[in-house]
Amino acid sequence: MKIDKWTREQTIIALNLYCKIPFNKISSNHPDIIRISKIIGRTPNSVKMKIGNFGSFDPELKKRGIVGLRNISKLDEEIWKEFNDDWENLAYESENLISKITNQSLEVISEINIDDIPLGKERETLIKARVNQSFFRSTILSAYNLKCCITGISLPKLLVASHIIPWSKDSKNRLNPRNGLCLNSIHDKAFDCGYISVTPEYKIRISKMFYDFKNDNIINDLFIRYDNKSINLPDRFLPSKENLEYHFINIFKN
Repeated sequence: MKIDKWTREQTIIALNLYCKIPFNKISSNHPDIIRISKIIGRTPNSVKMKIGNFGSFDPELKKRGIVGLRNISKLDEEIWKEFNDDWENLAYESENLISKITNQSLEVISEINIDDIPLGKERETLIKARVNQSFFRSTILSAYNLKCCITGISLPKLLVASHIIPWSKDSKNRLNPRNGLCLNSIHDKAFDCGYISVTPEYKIRISKMFYDFKNDNIINDLFIRYDNKSINLPDRFLPSKENLEYHFINIFKN
């Protein structure tokens, strides 16, 4: 029986899943793979294998000896190259495709609240921004296996996809997963304020300010104990050393 070739739209949606599912949890039984397979008219195993194809292009997986699958197509490579440096378009286009196929709004499939978004011409722009932010968070949390890279906290509601170079400083890197760290909400705030940083060697640095409180057990437990320790590295999308250097030089208060 002839098997239809994967379309561009189906492949973009598969790349969306590649970003959102932790690599060690990819299986034909994963609920999101089953859901997407029904949406795009493919079998769960076919979707799982397509996600595995993208692993063949991921340099961080290769460094760990994980080479992905080998039955990659020219279309797989084209989609990877097109979106690997254009994360904003991947986020919105892939979510929009799912929205159109399922006849559900972007707000529903991206699980964003639009009650506070006013009616008018700015509404679409704001919705797109929320969709993209939701995609970025899913991608970062997935890459770090839903764990804070400093403490290992694994409660999703306490985790934040923290930008290394702030959102307001670099529009090109706003949705680039290599510009993200998975942090718990306390360490995310400290990172944003420059009280902690991560060096290009992936070492945690704590501001000397905290040492004024070294007799405080909470400060020791939350911050000082992690000084000079390595972060837990993600399975995919290793943080950019250039971005980490920017934060360490320009934002870190040492």
